[in-house]
Amino acid sequence: MSSPQIEIQIIAAVVAMACAIPGVFLVLRKMALISDAISHSILPGIVIGFFITQDLNSPLLILFAAFVGVLTVVLVEYIQKTGLVKEDTAIGLVFPALFSIGVIMISKNAGDVHLDVDAVLLGELAFAPFDSMMIDGTDWGPKSLWIMGSILIVIISLLLLFFKELKVSTFDAGLSASLGISPVVIHYGLMSVSSITVVGAFDAVGAILVVALMIAPAATAYLLTEDLKRMIVLSIFFGVLAAISGYWFANWLDASISGSIATTLGIIFLIVYLFAPKKGLISVLYRQKQQQIEVSLITFLLHLNRHDEKRERHINHLREHIDWQEAKAQKVLNLALKNNLVEIENDIVFLTEKGLTFTEKSLAYIIENKHEKIDSMKDDFFLFRG
Repeated sequence: MSSPQIEIQIIAAVVAMACAIPGVFLVLRKMALISDAISHSILPGIVIGFFITQDLNSPLLILFAAFVGVLTVVLVEYIQKTGLVKEDTAIGLVFPALFSIGVIMISKNAGDVHLDVDAVLLGELAFAPFDSMMIDGTDWGPKSLWIMGSILIVIISLLLLFFKELKVSTFDAGLSASLGISPVVIHYGLMSVSSITVVGAFDAVGAILVVALMIAPAATAYLLTEDLKRMIVLSIFFGVLAAISGYWFANWLDASISGSIATTLGIIFLIVYLFAPKKGLISVLYRQKQQQIEVSLITFLLHLNRHDEKRERHINHLREHIDWQEAKAQKVLNLALKNNLVEIENDIVFLTEKGLTFTEKSLAYIIENKHEKIDSMKDDFFLFRG
């Protein structure tokens, strides 16, 4: 493995880590789409910064871009608060306008400068190792690695310093304000960090992959855990996993590295979306199927509880009376027997003591909707887990 290959993977992994952390809070705050808006709308900030400094490597470009990123959020929220349009419409109004301004500024005033829309949007990891940071004639390695490494250190430092504030303001803005933690300051601080991260990653991976690295790992982690710290760790893990495996996927296909990383992120998300233990599609469908059977079980037990006549409790009559197909009736009966809720004597079904208690608790829960009524049943029955 050559030195550029190693550097590409390190840069991709660092970018993935830097994007994953703010991405978690954007996903939790239901602001995933705002990352796409920021990634496009900060273009005029980059152009203005270049016009002032005449240097594409100036750190002022990041500051100007971050300012425009925060301006985007302010404009979106202002338009949304008018009540005339929803958030997604406001985003659709603001970021195309700002992005178009940036495109016009480039086409009219920077036609002879190496600053074009395609480079900003797409980026190219394959070239990142060859854009070195030169100080006094000494090559200090890829510039993107230094920029994103510095941003990552800042992000981790801010996370450690303000983790409690971020957590409280994300989950309960009212409680945050009552504790003296300004949700507005935290909100715009997060938007500023997100903007700086997006701009810093432009040269290496481009805006499109930045959005993918910010949202996909966090969304994937969200399907696996509800613990914030664990979600951050998982998000970083998925981002780095996609960055490394995506590079080798591109190497195998001789394709775009950024495209392969984004595709890998999609594949990882799809796998987790299907097979996550609690929130995965297969798990949800299985739980819904079981809940349907358990609803039928309660219907069956309530019927037994209401009727003392043997004719009404006969297996064949039950199938006819409740109008179930034989397979469904047998499945419900087996579930009741398995849980020792009923017993059968001469084809007559009787409620056991446990079955009677279960039926009474279920009925009380249905009427009063109090969870303490069915706490003891949650381990055995999907129906009562919500």
